[in-house]
Amino acid sequence: MLSIPLIEITQLIEKLANHPEALRSLQEIEDCDGDLNDAALSLALKAGLEPSENDGWLQGFAKRYRHIACLPEFRDDLTQQQVLGLAQHLLQNSHCPNLLAIPVALYISKTGIDTFCQSFDNSRVPTD
Repeated sequence: MLSIPLIEITQLIEKLANHPEALRSLQEIEDCDGDLNDAALSLALKAGLEPSENDGWLQGFAKRYRHIACLPEFRDDLTQQQVLGLAQHLLQNSHCPNLLAIPVALYISKTGIDTFCQSFDNSRVPTD
């Protein structure tokens, strides 16, 4: 179980006060006692998606946004557990359902950006 502490949820609520969908996501995470996977499944259903599995669904869904999260401008922040930049980018500039932008960013941050980006980094062709 990937759990988000209540204090972290509260801090994100303060920072994302102008994003109603992000606030709904954070409220769902809080309602699930910080369990990010449970909240993501519930939010996916609310967003009109049909998760095919319980365990590992968020992991697979987050991989859809690996090409964004692994960019240098987000990597440094995610290394320091700062999810705001990636979450805002997903909210404004991607096809990620708004209700899932926060769970995706939190999942990547909590998993560890280097671990999350490892296969992405290994698949890129060096430009010498």
